[in-house]
Amino acid sequence: MDTTMTSLPPTVAPAAPPTAANRWWRSYGEQWRRAPGNAVYLIAVFALAMTAVSVLASLFWTGVALIILVVGLPIVVAALLVARGLGLGDRFLLRLTDQRDIPEPEWSRDRPDQNGFWMTLTRPLRVAHYWAYLAHGMIVSPLLSIISFTLTVTWISVAVGGLTSWVWLLIAPRGSGGRWGRAATEGIPGLFGGAAPVAVQILLSVIAGLVFAFTLPWVLRGLTIAHHSIAESMLGRWRSDDLAAEVRAEAAARGAAVHAEDVALRRLERDIHDGPQQRLVRLQLDLAALERRAAAGDGEAAAELAREARGHAQAALDELRALSSGVAPPLLQDRGLAAALSAVAAGVPLSVDIRIDPRIDEVVSPEIARTVYFTVSELFTNTIKHAGATSASLHAFLREATPQTMGMLDVLVTDDGRGGAQTVAGHGLAGLAERVAGLRGELVVQSPVGGPTTVGVHIPLPGMPA
Repeated sequence: MDTTMTSLPPTVAPAAPPTAANRWWRSYGEQWRRAPGNAVYLIAVFALAMTAVSVLASLFWTGVALIILVVGLPIVVAALLVARGLGLGDRFLLRLTDQRDIPEPEWSRDRPDQNGFWMTLTRPLRVAHYWAYLAHGMIVSPLLSIISFTLTVTWISVAVGGLTSWVWLLIAPRGSGGRWGRAATEGIPGLFGGAAPVAVQILLSVIAGLVFAFTLPWVLRGLTIAHHSIAESMLGRWRSDDLAAEVRAEAAARGAAVHAEDVALRRLERDIHDGPQQRLVRLQLDLAALERRAAAGDGEAAAELAREARGHAQAALDELRALSSGVAPPLLQDRGLAAALSAVAAGVPLSVDIRIDPRIDEVVSPEIARTVYFTVSELFTNTIKHAGATSASLHAFLREATPQTMGMLDVLVTDDGRGGAQTVAGHGLAGLAERVAGLRGELVVQSPVGGPTTVGVHIPLPGMPA
């Protein structure tokens, strides 16, 4: 009987966790990796600061001196614009370091309609960010840059000079070196055991070079952090910017919603005029003719007119029901958005892939639900009328909220039609985009010629928990 011996593979011991010393040296190595970028930034920002203080001081004080002659106002505005450009240069140079990017501030808090010559000219005077950039470029950055440049050059010079001092002192002409060594041996007799002054100076220089080289990455990083902190507070985005942007977004959304509602009401008025109203006028005429036939005793003609009148009344009733469903669809009110969207997709005479997250009813407000329902209905109507599609899909899902971003409702309607759909002002897709914009959302159309066409509706959900 054959016996097969199977040996187990050797067990690999798990790697030992890094010790505190290993973590410290790894962190120190990371500081050295960032040191060249920090050094280049500290030197470059000094040159930029010296340029900024000379240019801005000349422009600004010249404008102030000539302000009484009116011509000084444009010069002051020019100084503020130049300060903005120089501040952007400082923020760009900060990308050489490992510091995070500084967010862009809001440069205008005017309404979109406030774009006249005088408003545009005086905008830098009315926006605090321009003055903060001016103060940074004309006062703060030069002072800080002088200090940081001096420390940077000192630390690099001592580190490099100290570590290479033995080369220069050994090749220097006899008697020309060793002054510091001679002073040290004379100041502290017996400490160096009668060593030559040159040797003492080499020893002290190398020790100083080692100390300065060892601490160099920390010094460079500390100076860079100081620059970044000040730049972030003076050149970055303020909390008031977010509030102003929120107000403008709300105003824009409100304006889009009002315009979209006005267009919808005009369309409803036109549809009522062209549909049920004409049916009711015809019904009124038929009833008048029926009354005359009945009075004349012509029962057969009266019965025929009654049948026609009933048909017109039924048609008017059907049209009114269709129009009322565009105002307040009962299914949406009774069962929610998920069921209403499923019903819309199921009623399309195409093969439709339906994927809807049932959780949308828990976080979507009635206003959002109504807009999404009407938008999807209109998109499917356009697909049937214009796309020549054989299949479509409807996907509705939630994008989870995070501490930094708001939750989103994403609805995608896709068809395999001929494509080429465009958002043209005054046409259907533009009206849908305005409806969605009224909720601070976005309608995105991707429709290359030949298809497929995908229309995405993306609406923020302020009440969705993170």
